[in-house]
Formats: sequence, C-alpha cells, structure tokens
Amino acid sequence: MPAVNSPQFARHGRSLLPRQVSQLVTMASDGSERKVLFEADEIIEAPNWTPDGKHLIINAGGELWSLTVDGEDDPVRIETGSFRDLNNDHVLSPDGQTIYFSENNGHLYAVPIGGGEPRKVSNDHATPHHYYLHGISPDGLTLSYVAVEGPAGQKRVNIFTIPTAGGPDTRLSDVSYPNDGPEYSPDGRWIYFSGERAAKIPGHAQCFRMRPDGTGIEQLTFDDRVNWFPHISPDGKSIVYISYPPGTTGHPPNKDVILRFMTADGQGQRDIDAFLGGQGTINVNSWAPDSRHFAFVAYPIIGA
Repeated sequence: MPAVNSPQFARHGRSLLPRQVSQLVTMASDGSERKVLFEADEIIEAPNWTPDGKHLIINAGGELWSLTVDGEDDPVRIETGSFRDLNNDHVLSPDGQTIYFSENNGHLYAVPIGGGEPRKVSNDHATPHHYYLHGISPDGLTLSYVAVEGPAGQKRVNIFTIPTAGGPDTRLSDVSYPNDGPEYSPDGRWIYFSGERAAKIPGHAQCFRMRPDGTGIEQLTFDDRVNWFPHISPDGKSIVYISYPPGTTGHPPNKDVILRFMTADGQGQRDIDAFLGGQGTINVNSWAPDSRHFAFVAYPIIGA
C-alpha cells in the first residue's frame, strides 16, 4: 500500500481533520477480503469500478483519477480539459468508454475514459436547476440525476432523467422533501433512490425504488437510522447502502457510519462494516463486475 502522501491532488473543497486520512477500500459483500488499496492525506471520494474490473475511478481535488485495483500504482489523472471543479458524482457508460460527471457549475458533462475536452449534456434553465448525476440506464442512453431547483430559501430536490446524447429533462418526482441518488437497476426495470418520503422528522431518509417513469414507489428500509445511496450490484441481486446514526440530516462527512447489505427487494438486511465516513464514502455505484466486491472510502483518524 502506498505511503500516506498525495501531493498530486489539489487542495479543493473540504479538508481532512487533524491526523485523518482517506482510505480507498475494497471488500467482499459478506464483509471479508477487506483491502486498503490507497491512502491519501487529502480528500478522495466516490469510487467507480470500471466494467472490465481493472480500474477504479475516484474524485480528488476536483478532478477525476484512475488507479488499478491491485493498488500497485499511484492514481493517474484523467484529463477533463478546462474543467477542474468536479463534484463527486460520476458514472461510467456500460461499455466503460465514457465518464459522465457533474461539475460544480451545476451542469452534466461527458468525457472519454482516456480523457479529453468534455461534452456538455445538460440544459440551461431560466430558473436555478443544478444537476447532480447518479445513474445511467443499462442501454447507456439515459442518465438519472437529482436537480436542486429554485432560489435560496425555496429549494426543492427532485429526480429527473436526461438522454446521454443531450435532450429534454424528464421529471420523475415533484415533491417538497429531498430525494437523492437515483440509480437504474441492471435490467432497467427500477430506479433505486433515497429520500424523506416517509419521514416523520426532517432528515430521516430511507431507501426506495420506483419504476423508470416515477410510478410504483416501494420503500425498502424502515429503521430508525438514516439510510442513503442504495447501490445495486451488476447481477441485480444485491444492494449496499450507507447507514447514518439516528438524527442525522443529509449525508454529512465524519460520522460513525455502517455499510449495510440487502437484497434487491429490501430483504436480508445486515451490517458489513463500520467506520468513520459519510460524504464521499459511497456516493456513486462502486460494485465490481463480479457482483461480489465493492469499493468505498473510509476516513479514519490515525492514532485516535
């Protein structure tokens, strides 16, 4: 495992706490085979596993980086042209040739996996409509995203889709409570997401799924914890999600979180791992192609 040293990453956004590091981890879904691939003394976030199983794509310093899953080599920056302020929402096309990402200017872009000047996918809106990407359909033709709509003090967070080639935005929800993390199932029959649809107190998010047209909503988690980002495996059978302590609002950093497992219909829930984490840990789908392993980022404080 490389030493804790990341001078190649720009300082961008939030910072680590004193003596804190970012650890890129892979693990089997039964909690075994835990391996720290890379440690950094800057924030790294949101790993994707490439469809060929050979690389992980991460966000660090507002940029995209690739590293091999054996952890033998340092990360290599993916060229994104004039864009150097990417947030941690990015997905890969089913063929692994394109990365779609959200930029902190509020728009969506596409860039070849080998890097280049990004192509804008999203639309300009007369009123605030900030795009946060989370999913791609199994045919590679549609992106699912969250829009933060409206001016300050009147913001709404709803789920939309848009063609990967560019085109009209299609609204799937129109509610006043937050929704997040919309992600297609591998068969295209469902979109999994988290939200406060069933919350009796603000911030009490749970995991749900719905049909791709926004109908047929089903709740999957029902406990007193705050549950976010249900990520479904490539074989469509398993879900890993992040579970925050009761009373958490949103998905903040530096919380004692649990990664949990459940089947695609919400059954068989069990803990996989617990650590200091949260924002950046598992914001995007990070399952390996074998549907047995997944990646995440932990943020331990060394010597604590």
